[in-house]
Amino acid sequence: MRSLIFVIAAALTPLVIGADNAPSKPQHQTYSQNEIVREVEDFFGEGAQGLAEVLEKAFADHGEPNAYIAGDEVSAALGVGVRYGKGWLQTKSAEPREIHWRGPSIGFDAGANASKIFILVYRLDDVPDLFQLYPGVEGSLFFVGGVGMNYLQSGDTVLAPIRLGAGWRQGVNVGYMDFTREASVVPL
Repeated sequence: MRSLIFVIAAALTPLVIGADNAPSKPQHQTYSQNEIVREVEDFFGEGAQGLAEVLEKAFADHGEPNAYIAGDEVSAALGVGVRYGKGWLQTKSAEPREIHWRGPSIGFDAGANASKIFILVYRLDDVPDLFQLYPGVEGSLFFVGGVGMNYLQSGDTVLAPIRLGAGWRQGVNVGYMDFTREASVVPL
């Protein structure tokens, strides 16, 4: 009788262990539109004009993000431009992490601005995957203040930076954002 119980237990054990240890596809925990609206209002302040429409557009285009970055950015251009930023990456599955970005641009663009920036991050598989170049095209028109958003993509990961800035800047440029763990004054 003991050997029969042992055979039955031995036969069932791999099924139980296999079910518990089966590799699974990573499940991205995303932020709902209501969660992002609350975070954006806390970050930019309630009543910032144009933010609701920008958020609706981002959610309509890409759905729910699985991370976001809240930070500050400065940029300047006279044909050739530079951008520097610093912020905190927030995901539901990891502690907040300080990150930096920089990048050059070239185009029909002039002026300087300082912005608060809130970046929606879509389809980020793992935090280290963020640290790379994200090319994109940007059009901006800041005269004292303004809200703007554009999309940047590398592989499957899409970024939607939402900027609320002050200064004078207008034009269109092509460039990239390079995300790094440490700050650097070299824009390339």
